[in-house]
Amino acid sequence: MSSHLLLINPNSSQATSEMMVSIAQKAANGRLAVASATARRSPRMILKPDELAAAADEVVEIGTRHEPGCLGIIVSAFGDPGLALLRERVGIPVVGICEASMLEASRDGRRFGVATTTPDLADAIAERARHLGLSHLYSGIRCTPGDPLAVAGDEERLRTSLWHAVRASVDLDGAEAVIIGGGPLGKAAEQLQPLFDVPVIGPIPSAVMRVLGLLQVDA
Repeated sequence: MSSHLLLINPNSSQATSEMMVSIAQKAANGRLAVASATARRSPRMILKPDELAAAADEVVEIGTRHEPGCLGIIVSAFGDPGLALLRERVGIPVVGICEASMLEASRDGRRFGVATTTPDLADAIAERARHLGLSHLYSGIRCTPGDPLAVAGDEERLRTSLWHAVRASVDLDGAEAVIIGGGPLGKAAEQLQPLFDVPVIGPIPSAVMRVLGLLQVDA
């Protein structure tokens, strides 16, 4: 596979990688193939700031190792661990799913929020908005109740809980677009999109479209 996108999963779940690649391939729509690489040193789902920070080194290692023959890289964890350093180390486009989805959500000055399962990452997510110069449009985060792993492991509970989080983001926070904040939540994002009048944004397709744009691959 000599001309492909590489999706790096900073979580250590191979099943999550397979799900995310499926979503990315659908978004790429045959324009480029998508391969994945899965972290080994992280937990199966990153939940805490120290886990997010610790994932950065392995993301950089994976990205630099796989650069030959690769056209672009997606860092597929919502805190974008290792993104800035990996960009310095490789000569191909590198996009984070948090960055890409926030840029899409804020297009045309839209106020946007994030619905997710990881309350301990709220500050890290807000920092991404600040880093991108989007704090003035960021309406905040709405999180699902309960243990994040238990919620993420129950598809119906996850979808229902995120529906309520999106609803609160729109009705209470004034969001005009809502990001489903997390690579492992990609399938739920797809399921929720038709249920709302405002854009519900899946971060993986956002990242794929951003990489294709940087590569100037025709839609």
